[in-house]
Amino acid sequence: MKKALSLALIALLLVGILAGCAKAEKEQAGDGGAAQEKTIKIGASILTQSHPFYVSIKNALEEEAKKQNAEIDIAVADQDLNRQISQIEDFINKGVDVIIITPVDSDGVKGAIMKAKDAKIPVVTVDIKANGVEVDSHIATDNFTGGMIAAEAMAQYLDKKGEIGLITYPEVQSVRDRIDGFKKIAATYPDLKIVTELPGRTREEAKKASEDMLTSNPNLNGIFGFGDDMAIAATTAIAERGSKAIVVGFDGLEEARKSVDQDNAFKAVVVQYPDKMGSLGVINAVKLAKGETVEKEVPVTPGLYVNGKGFVDVKVENDKVITSVK
Repeated sequence: MKKALSLALIALLLVGILAGCAKAEKEQAGDGGAAQEKTIKIGASILTQSHPFYVSIKNALEEEAKKQNAEIDIAVADQDLNRQISQIEDFINKGVDVIIITPVDSDGVKGAIMKAKDAKIPVVTVDIKANGVEVDSHIATDNFTGGMIAAEAMAQYLDKKGEIGLITYPEVQSVRDRIDGFKKIAATYPDLKIVTELPGRTREEAKKASEDMLTSNPNLNGIFGFGDDMAIAATTAIAERGSKAIVVGFDGLEEARKSVDQDNAFKAVVVQYPDKMGSLGVINAVKLAKGETVEKEVPVTPGLYVNGKGFVDVKVENDKVITSVK
């Protein structure tokens, strides 16, 4: 009898212990479950930190990562493709959950992205597209449309006629898209002629390119700079030469908007939203790391800021830009 009671008591104790363990596991999976979730690790390789646009992207990446409780390791490529490839390979070796890239070279980054995909690591590109390889999500300004907007602004300032020079960055797809969009609208005005295109990847190079344009084309009426630095450099070159040419730019960060507000050649700038792109990049990266689906293409529509008016309304319908800059 005593033996039977002892066995019954032991059985009750075991039931109690098992019930307690089950409760603890349930609580951990409930309110305490979030605290036990694996921290998502993001590796990010960005083009440069010598340009305010990419400083804004970097800041947005860091801020959004904090909001998402994710760890982010940001490496700066300094416009060096080999360095960026090494950074991506390093992220793969570290076993990050997802990689974010603003490519240095749209074509040259293909191999590194393929290595990440072979390692089953999702890849998100921000601002600049990678060519020849499919990424999991691409977040960027609608650069082609932005180029169209820039050309329409130029056409209106020049009364739809004149000679134009383009400052380019042929290695970067987003800049190619801007140039192509610009050419599309410029071609609709028979008396608006693009007479020269020169690369200007830095402010110094863009200033030299602008000087060369003004020297070889003394009747130049306008210069389109694909970024703020390029437009500001062109504005300086025009002032130094005493030219009457005007400038339309792209990016629209604070320094450029302040320049547009002044009495100089810089008349209008297409405005991007780098903070929004950086934030969306991290949001999509975290979703991908969790196995969730995201949009393959996330276009961010740019705005337009003009001298004397600030931000103006812009609509693009049937390949036409509807806006008023004057």
